[in-house]
Amino acid sequence: QVHLVESGGGLVQPGGSLRLSCAASGSIFSINVMGWYRQAPGKQRELVAGITSGGRTNYADSVKGRFTISRDNAGNMVYLQMNSLRPEDSAVYYCNYRRLASGSSNYWGQGTQVTVSS
Repeated sequence: QVHLVESGGGLVQPGGSLRLSCAASGSIFSINVMGWYRQAPGKQRELVAGITSGGRTNYADSVKGRFTISRDNAGNMVYLQMNSLRPEDSAVYYCNYRRLASGSSNYWGQGTQVTVSS
């Protein structure tokens, strides 16, 4: 019962920046984790960054120091600030939500395309 909508993707040059936003609605539990995953053509979907409702963060090694995840719990929003973008960052980025409880389901947005190219 969670609906996620991403925005902010686009085409940028290497070294550029984008800020992705995800708006969550529905049955949002106060204790949860939200994050960003990405999937490039021919590759597995991978975790980019996650953040718990308590503010604990986790990043893929490939984006540490370049990307920052944040959230606004009151507004049920999560953001991904992406700096120093590289061509290998190109992918469809998906917002993810799951309740912090054993066996809880994952919910996904439709994705937003990020393309890093000259």
